[in-house]
Amino acid sequence: MATIYYHDIGDYLSREEKLTRIRNNHSISGMQWETLAPNEKQDWINLRDESFDDLISITPDKNKGQSTKSFFSMVAIGVATNRDSWSCNFSKNEIEHNIKSCITHYNEQREKYHREASQNSSINIEDFVNADATKISWTRALRRYLGNDTVILFDRNKIFYYQYRPFQKQYVYYQRYLVESPGIWENVFPTSAHRNLVICVSCVKTPTVILTNCLTDLHFDGDSQCFPLYWYEENKNKQKSLFDAESSDDYIRRDGITDWILTEVRTRYGTRNITKEMIFYYVYGLLHSKDYRERFAADLKKSLPRIPIVDSLDDFMDFYKAGKALAELHLNYETVAPCPDVVVHGDRQIADDGAYNYFRVVDKMRFRSKNDKSVIIYNGNITIENIPQKAYEYIVNGKSAIEWIVERYAVTIDKKSLIKNDANDWAREHGKPRYILDLLLSVINVSVQTVDIVNSLPKLKFD
Repeated sequence: MATIYYHDIGDYLSREEKLTRIRNNHSISGMQWETLAPNEKQDWINLRDESFDDLISITPDKNKGQSTKSFFSMVAIGVATNRDSWSCNFSKNEIEHNIKSCITHYNEQREKYHREASQNSSINIEDFVNADATKISWTRALRRYLGNDTVILFDRNKIFYYQYRPFQKQYVYYQRYLVESPGIWENVFPTSAHRNLVICVSCVKTPTVILTNCLTDLHFDGDSQCFPLYWYEENKNKQKSLFDAESSDDYIRRDGITDWILTEVRTRYGTRNITKEMIFYYVYGLLHSKDYRERFAADLKKSLPRIPIVDSLDDFMDFYKAGKALAELHLNYETVAPCPDVVVHGDRQIADDGAYNYFRVVDKMRFRSKNDKSVIIYNGNITIENIPQKAYEYIVNGKSAIEWIVERYAVTIDKKSLIKNDANDWAREHGKPRYILDLLLSVINVSVQTVDIVNSLPKLKFD
């Protein structure tokens, strides 16, 4: 039987950095090695913690099941349109134009195909359709709809707010015909008027958790698994029963937090004052705990979270209050006041329409240098300085929240469709010329406050 030796060279290194470290050792005999052997879960490195399995699953055994022994009764995977350049955009007007154009081309192809197929049944859809990427984005599902002669019509009510990446909101056209993997978000946000909160987690190199209140992309914070505070089902009999939390003519609201976990928590602490909403925020707070994330780092890279119920009611309340404070920061990030010590050069009052050009991100924001992120060059008019280093400690899916803003609030053109996605359009359509600048300043403070709250969380004690 072979013996396997392992040397940890370090995380997040470039190819050149890895080769340099190996070269500096001159020989493998100069490197420290450990012998590898798999555990019961067939882990060779980053061994998982056996006590993780003793915690309570965040994920239900059966979706929409209130009796399941888990924290949540429902989980939804993030939305995957498979045609983002067409279906997602900072501009509502641009989405409407693009989707209408896409639908028109689809229906023309559908009619033409069925006319010709009626005379020649051997026509292959794959070979028949016009695959010009500037006219449409074909997917397996859309070709199937064409084969079934499904008519698609544009519906303006299917344009929703969309959490595309951390702290980057735009629009999405969420109609099942044009979304390859729609998931079950119709149960989370059945209409744009329905309100909800969703905890999104992902198993990545840096396990991530972040909250949102709108439709969420599959890659929002990795491969997003989303746990809603509520879920909705169609009200088929249009009547509200005694046990329904809320209903309208069309939908009944159900709880995302299970009855089982509510009973479990109340029993452990001997009080009925704890609510399902408090448990929701408790989960959000605990998932930010450094003790939890460090102890179960290997597990969280490979599995969805399992959550402990802390021993004392006081600690539960501290995690709940911290989770609620974090939620308010992460939901209302656009309105948080700037850090008082951050300096903005070139910020001034601009009259009328000239403000849109003055505060416009011309192409992309950039840092002063790779090694100095205390300064951001916003555009030719504005520079932001004295950004606290602490702000960069708040990491979401491998990047700081600030870096997400710098990366995503830009002007891009998709290479295949040639569709432009201009972050400045969001500012103009919302009547806020300085939206992007104010957003960046707000997220700097959100980051600082998040780090402070996380550092104040109670210490977790594990057996």
